[in-house]
Amino acid sequence: MKASRIAAIGLVAAAGLWIGSGYFLPHESQESRAAIQPNEAAADKLFRVAVATGHVVPHSRKLILSGRTEADQKVMVTARTSGVITELKVRRGVRVKKGDVMAVLSDEAREAQVAQAEALVTQRKTELEAKRKLIESGTLPRLNLVDLESQLKVAEATMAAAIAERDRGVVRAPWTGIVTDVPVEVGKAAFSMAGQEIAQLVSLDPMLAVVEVSERQLAGVKVGDKADIRLVTGETVTGRIRFVSKSASATTRTYRVEVEITNRDGAIPDGITAEVAIRLAPAPAARIPRSALTFSAAGNLGVRTVDAGGMVAFVPVRPIEDEQGFMWVTGISDGALVIVQGQDFVREGQRVHPVEANAALSAAK
Repeated sequence: MKASRIAAIGLVAAAGLWIGSGYFLPHESQESRAAIQPNEAAADKLFRVAVATGHVVPHSRKLILSGRTEADQKVMVTARTSGVITELKVRRGVRVKKGDVMAVLSDEAREAQVAQAEALVTQRKTELEAKRKLIESGTLPRLNLVDLESQLKVAEATMAAAIAERDRGVVRAPWTGIVTDVPVEVGKAAFSMAGQEIAQLVSLDPMLAVVEVSERQLAGVKVGDKADIRLVTGETVTGRIRFVSKSASATTRTYRVEVEITNRDGAIPDGITAEVAIRLAPAPAARIPRSALTFSAAGNLGVRTVDAGGMVAFVPVRPIEDEQGFMWVTGISDGALVIVQGQDFVREGQRVHPVEANAALSAAK
């Protein structure tokens, strides 16, 4: 009986020690390892971002500005003397050449004044020739020769003034162009016509494309540079910069730039809307998707990049040309991995898992 008690007590003690070992002795089971592994995998999993390699190349930039066409020459031809319009030889839309007669004013005795001046010149010449021999022989004083020559020059000047006044009665085209407006009619204004507008004349060749350039963009615009002009009609032409203003507009603080365009056939009208693309000097730049651009916490425009260790960094950039889906920017080093998807969900100094943009799109599909 005593031995059976001792055996029972031993079995109870052994069972207690076995149960207690689960609380005091460290051990690991397969179940516990399976429970721990998911947490460790979640801790080690990195955020995936799509990246593209930025290649820096010399890029021929284009400065695109909106402007208008403007005739190289535009003038309102006016009468320079008195009289009534007796003939009007032009109408709207007519092309005239330099020197063509546009209008004729009434004579107003101008022809008679020319005839009188010519007669006086003839008289002074005859008197001079007749008395020259007497003066040379000593019959008349030599001082008379100077007086006679002076009288002849005065007569010639009077005749020249009379001829000029007669010629003012005929209004001629100052240069080749198109008549765009004729505000007078034959017989109009039976009083002094001096200063009266006769016709507006526009020269269409060459034609100018005029734009306004901001002070920040002015440094790259130079006389002689080529420019591409796209008209609102869809026509595209090429020209060269012939003028860059050195004085800014007082209201807009912009500078006037004129691009000269050959327009021999007059197909480009005056005052039409035009888009001018000025070719600037090449600059090292990288082409990135527009969506890759983002802002830093400080509000700076740039992109987020990933280094060889998977660390995210912010790189400020400066756009130099805007395309529809892409931007040409400076500030990116050649070969940099630019985050093109997911850049707004990571921060500087964070470790990520970069994936090529094409591979990321394939995985998403």
